[in-house]
Amino acid sequence: QVRLVESGGGLVQAGGSLRLSCAAYGFTFSDYAMGWFRQAPGKEREFVAGISWTGSSTRYAFSVKDRFTISRDNAKNTVLLQMNSLKPEDTALYYCAARFRGFTNFPQEYDYWGQGTQVTVSS
Repeated sequence: QVRLVESGGGLVQAGGSLRLSCAAYGFTFSDYAMGWFRQAPGKEREFVAGISWTGSSTRYAFSVKDRFTISRDNAKNTVLLQMNSLKPEDTALYYCAARFRGFTNFPQEYDYWGQGTQVTVSS
């Protein structure tokens, strides 16, 4: 059974850090690019960061570039999102997603999704 399980969300003050983790089950993780997306209330789901199936290529949304870092461990079937210098506008439900081979910025092109983990940044 395919599952993506996110963890690591929580409440943090502005300027703080969180590390999100996503564990993958039921598919060949190393064949899939991984992405992190987020969705705030009343807004569309947006791309945050992506990493290729080998881990050699990454991409970030402009709003998080130089603050967030995506990484993966294919031996442990996990993808991480290190979030530093958090801002109140980073508050959202964060999802990880898997796409066979190449990553894109478009959520509709991903094959599998987790249930999300809430990140709340207070000012």
